[in-house]
This record gives sequence, structure tokens and C-alpha cells, in this order.
Amino acid sequence: MMTNWLMAALLTGGLMAAPAPEPAMTVYKTKTCGCCGKWVEHLRANGFTVNVKEVEGTAEVRKQYGVPDQLASCHTGVIAGYAVEGHVPAAEVRRLLKEKPKAKGISVPGMPLGSPGMEQGPRKDPYSVVLFDEKGGTREYQKYPLTRP
Repeated sequence: MMTNWLMAALLTGGLMAAPAPEPAMTVYKTKTCGCCGKWVEHLRANGFTVNVKEVEGTAEVRKQYGVPDQLASCHTGVIAGYAVEGHVPAAEVRRLLKEKPKAKGISVPGMPLGSPGMEQGPRKDPYSVVLFDEKGGTREYQKYPLTRP
């Protein structure tokens, strides 16, 4: 005989609830960029499905997805309609997908040491993840390294 709590859990989906899978990301990168491959590994290690498309250059891709020139880096990802430019931590991609801000995407401009894919020993330069909109407006989305009280 089934207990009341088990019956309730089955009827409400309590035992069947599983988190929705993250949408797949497409990453555009050049063949010769090693740090781009390391960033893809970081995303995959954090549960993302990543499809890589090797291109001759990423400038056209950035333009197509509305990434402002001042936020450029070495690779561009696209997920759920958002552009993800540069060495953005997986946690911020996940946050973007959860919060769904009105924006074109997020970026870690340049190639800061210590960001995902740019690890080189213990050095971790400070950097910001920047949210940008369709008009090129920006705001800081998250600062790294994270500081804990």
C-alpha cells in the first residue's frame, strides 16, 4: 500500500522533478587559439553542451551577434539568443540563463590571466564580466575574483 506522502509526491511530480538541461552553446573560434579550447573544456566540465565551429576570424561573428568592439575577446559563444564573448565563467553563463536580463549578452573583454581558459599558475588578475545591450550600453555584471565576506 502506498503511503500518503509518496502518493502526493507522485501526483505533484515531486519525485520526478529534474532540472531542465541547459541549452547547447555554439562557440565560434579560430583553429589556432588554445585558450579558446580550454574555455570550451571549462564549460563542458560545468555541465554545458558545447558545439564548436572553427572560423577564419571572429570579427564577423561578433558583429552578427551585436558584441561591441570594446568588449571583444578571442572567441564568441551563442546560447539561448545571448552572445557570450571571451573567457566568461560558467557560473555567469548559468546566471544569465536563469535571470534572462534584457540584453544582447555578456563579455569578459580581452584575455585576463586567471579567467577560465587563461589559467597560468597561481596568478589571477581582477576582471569584470560585462552585460551589454543592443545599443552598446554596458554595466558590470560580476567582478572577479569573487570576494567573500
